Amino acid sequence: MTTHSRGVSATIDPVKLDRLAEVAIKVGLQLQPGQDLVLTSSIAALPLTRRIVEHAYKAGAGLVTPIFNDDEMTLARYRFGADASFDRAAGWLYEGMAKAFSNNTARLAVRGEDPSLLSAQDPAKVARANKANSMAYQPALEKITGFDINWNIVAYPDLAWAKQVFPGDADDVAVAKLADAIFAASRVDVEDPIGDWKAHNAALRGRTEWLNGHNFHALHFTGPGTDLTVGLADGHEWMGGASTAKNGITCNPNIPTEEVFTTPHARRVEGHVSSTKPLSYQGTLIDEISVRFEEGRIVEAKASKGEDVLKKVLDTDEGARRLGEVALVPHSSPISASGLLFFNTLFDENAACHIALGQCYSKCFVDGASLSQDEIAARGGNKSFIHIDWMIGSDKIDIDGVHKDGSRVPVMRKGEWA
Repeated sequence: MTTHSRGVSATIDPVKLDRLAEVAIKVGLQLQPGQDLVLTSSIAALPLTRRIVEHAYKAGAGLVTPIFNDDEMTLARYRFGADASFDRAAGWLYEGMAKAFSNNTARLAVRGEDPSLLSAQDPAKVARANKANSMAYQPALEKITGFDINWNIVAYPDLAWAKQVFPGDADDVAVAKLADAIFAASRVDVEDPIGDWKAHNAALRGRTEWLNGHNFHALHFTGPGTDLTVGLADGHEWMGGASTAKNGITCNPNIPTEEVFTTPHARRVEGHVSSTKPLSYQGTLIDEISVRFEEGRIVEAKASKGEDVLKKVLDTDEGARRLGEVALVPHSSPISASGLLFFNTLFDENAACHIALGQCYSKCFVDGASLSQDEIAARGGNKSFIHIDWMIGSDKIDIDGVHKDGSRVPVMRKGEWA
């Protein structure tokens, strides 16, 4: 395969790749002059990451600090690492990141790893490493879920990922197809991506304003394998698209994004629900999830694939069996309309309505920035070391908004806004 001088596969459009880097800095982060940036990326995503760093400095960044990971190095740990090491994580690194975030450093993640990287590894080791990492990451994660700073995630079409999405295609064809899908979903395949994002953010804001105006007590989801009532937290607030962090900077945390989301009441979820797409979690594919809730807690959980990893995840801590997010996405969203399964939550969650196990977003409360952890918990906000989204929406799902007096308002019918 021929490559350009900057290491970009010839099958990836360099103009659109550069636009994605620019959008990550100007729309995703709205990085401010003099602001530092901590960047995480896989080695495979270097062509995009280099362009992001370039656009960051052009936008007046202070210091950009990149932290890289590599699939082969990750596998080396599982093949040769001492058993005791799987209960440990680099806490010092995450403490440093948390300290950086406390000093108003922005955060950007470039994603593109192999979704099935760890599928052949010992699930017990994977679960132990995930738990240790989640616990060590908590000080930094709290700054993200609390929306203290501007942060953003974008994606790069890595070969291993592309081959999972397009298994029947030659390597270069698969990468080209995934690149095009990423560019389209990220809205950089148009002449004016920044203007396009402005219009898209305005449309999402219209949805959140309608939902906040209704201030529903609960949402009721019905469809095949699903009859679920999700109570909404007291004083919850719907968000979507561009949001303003506590540091005053308006950013788009996820590129792409099609969702509006809020905080459920961790103790008021009842019924059963089935996943509508597989979940790719830390290198394990978990498929056909089916769970039952009582008083907010998952009391039964099954999956046709990856069930052992799912059950270990649910045992991470007390909050892991409760919900921290509920999000609405129309079935006709561009990512859903593409018909692709990306095996990547950043994309697949924007193809369907979803719920997240674990940690809530404290920003999804009216005046959330001023609430203490105890006040958030009292209003129904969940606390956990994990935050894992999985998809429950399709063109067969209906959703009603339920008011406190029991009256109902159609929110979605057959997966579309009612």
